[in-house]
Amino acid sequence: MPNVRHPCRCGRIGRLALPVLLGLLLPDISFSAAMAPPGALLAANENEGTLSVIDPQHGVELAKIPEGGFAGHEVASSLDGRFAYVPIYGDGNAGTPGTDGREVVKIDLAACRVVGKYEFDHGVRPHAAVLNPHDGLLYVTTELNRTVSILNPETMTLVGEIPTGASLSHMLVISHDGRFGYVSDIAPGGVSVLDLKARKLLAVVGVSARTQRIALSADDRMIFTADQTKPRVAIIDTATRKLTGWIELPAAGMGLTPTADGRWLLVAIESTSQVAVIDLQTMTVVRTIDLPQYPHEIAMSPDGKSAYVSCSVTGEVVALRVGEWTVLWRTQSGPFVDGLACAGHERP
Repeated sequence: MPNVRHPCRCGRIGRLALPVLLGLLLPDISFSAAMAPPGALLAANENEGTLSVIDPQHGVELAKIPEGGFAGHEVASSLDGRFAYVPIYGDGNAGTPGTDGREVVKIDLAACRVVGKYEFDHGVRPHAAVLNPHDGLLYVTTELNRTVSILNPETMTLVGEIPTGASLSHMLVISHDGRFGYVSDIAPGGVSVLDLKARKLLAVVGVSARTQRIALSADDRMIFTADQTKPRVAIIDTATRKLTGWIELPAAGMGLTPTADGRWLLVAIESTSQVAVIDLQTMTVVRTIDLPQYPHEIAMSPDGKSAYVSCSVTGEVVALRVGEWTVLWRTQSGPFVDGLACAGHERP
């Protein structure tokens, strides 16, 4: 698909007028004209090459920012919420033909523009980005290099890389102490275990012929990844680095995210347009929630009370109330909305 350019919708005048305009419609909104509200939701619109900034309380899109390349699939935020980091993957999907992106861009969320970037010397298809609060570095999966690349987010320079030992290394989660990284490898499906401090590969845990996405339990004891050959979630023990069991799903899953309290695991199921709620005490699905078409990725709010779901086919983002499992709001984001992150807050 050709690169589509869109003007930023929060230029200087827009930033001054938008809070006033929203205040007329929603009197309880309060935020600086020059900054997104704390915990603002960031959404990467894959088929548009833009980043949406969404007010998480009311589900109002505050800005749409061109990424400067086509196209970002995932997004990460700086710890202070001032900047977003978007790897420019290309116009294809993992393992399919398409352009090979080579940039990671840095977006100033107040200025609504790209203010920096790192460009690899060849196409690497950079995909997932996670900022490690323990060392302040940005870790980005670089699929075609079979590595996780490490960037200094202040200077946007490359400071290292870690081999994954596998192909199609797609998504990344980091342990809460910042020591270990876990990478989902799509095909053959498995998980690469990385020592981030020593910058070395520790193990590759095989799962199935093909998997998707990855999550880490709130206590760091279990890794979850969605099998694509059967409707189930694999459970990997982080201590032994062994596959220890399965959780059956109604259909194949995609994005997975644990709730902050460690009680639930939420799984996006694209084919049925649902989110499955797994009770991690019984390791069973206890509820499914109907959503707009093709729920893809799930992110938690900083307070752990809400879950945000990108619904790619309809281009919407939906907010769910954790525990009650009710829809709080749904809003239009952009064509094939994909990656989500909260400004100033990394994935659990």
